[in-house]
Amino acid sequence: MAEQQRNTWQKLYRKPAAFAAMCLIAVTIVVAVFAYALAPDASPDANRMIVELGARKPGFTKQLLLVPRKQAAAASGSSFWTGKPDRFYYVPVNAYSFEQKGVVVTHFIDEGLQDTLRYTFSELLPASLLSAPVAQQQEFIRRERMRQHTFYLGSDRYGRDILSRLLIGSRVSIAVGIIAVLLSLSIGVFLGAVAGYFGGKVDSFVMFIVNIFWSVPTLLLVFALTLTLGKGFMEIFVAIGLTMWVGAARLIRGQVLVIREMDYVTAARAIGASHTRIIVRHILPNIAGPLIVIAASNFAAAILIEAGLSFLGIGIQPPQPSWGLMIKEHYNFLVANQPMAAIIPGLAIMLLVYAFNILGNALRDVLDVRA
Repeated sequence: MAEQQRNTWQKLYRKPAAFAAMCLIAVTIVVAVFAYALAPDASPDANRMIVELGARKPGFTKQLLLVPRKQAAAASGSSFWTGKPDRFYYVPVNAYSFEQKGVVVTHFIDEGLQDTLRYTFSELLPASLLSAPVAQQQEFIRRERMRQHTFYLGSDRYGRDILSRLLIGSRVSIAVGIIAVLLSLSIGVFLGAVAGYFGGKVDSFVMFIVNIFWSVPTLLLVFALTLTLGKGFMEIFVAIGLTMWVGAARLIRGQVLVIREMDYVTAARAIGASHTRIIVRHILPNIAGPLIVIAASNFAAAILIEAGLSFLGIGIQPPQPSWGLMIKEHYNFLVANQPMAAIIPGLAIMLLVYAFNILGNALRDVLDVRA
């Protein structure tokens, strides 16, 4: 078995497209796990709105004045997983100068539009520096309260950093794929194995259920389950997973129908092995190849379904970032000379789905699966 696995990996490595797809998937998973650590905007859901900087092109840079909030939001849970609430207001400025007891900033509102704001040292400094020399106070403001921020992929219509929302939105795509695959394979493998192994009336009953679900359009079924379960984070994932088991069940049934006639299964029956032991120990391990292929296919399909649901407004709800939701919020920018806010998440969806499809095709070739 170990030798067979080694040969499988070697065959995959010899396929450049499959190797590139695996690398892309691995990078996406790492990014999803460390999203808040990597994101320039590490606030919860990357929802830091700087409305003056809305709909800016990639590479746009602006100087920001960090004004401490009087009552900073308390962090709930681990900032690694949920982000860290902002302790500052972010004010875009064109220039600034110091007065005797404060700072005068030229507040950037829009191109060719600005006004003047004044902040006292007490508004900008921690209490420990209020009695410090003026030069020390000014140096602290230059070093700690003035920040040059670059929107590497631009900003959306609300002035949020697209790169940050793209990174954090990858969690939704990876999570929906994992949950959908686990649910679909759990249900599909159980029903497919039972139907294929026992045959007869059991097979007829299971296939009757499968055909009923198969006859309902996938999106329509997802809509029904979503409206029933709700629009929450986990509810959407469960709804998608519950609609994808049909294909897995049909494939597994076909594989089990063939394998149950093999000599080693007949020998297991002859020595009195239980049905459960035969299915779990002798049949399922021999259909691992088709399972891996359909898992890759379902992963890609789940990402597309979630993106479609979010685009239609019944998937992930704002302000939580989702690639489909990002397209929905900015698709009208495609004709407004600011297309990147919609194109970038669309490219992310396309590349990730393409990577899973390429990997699935490569696994089918390597494992010589004939469904």
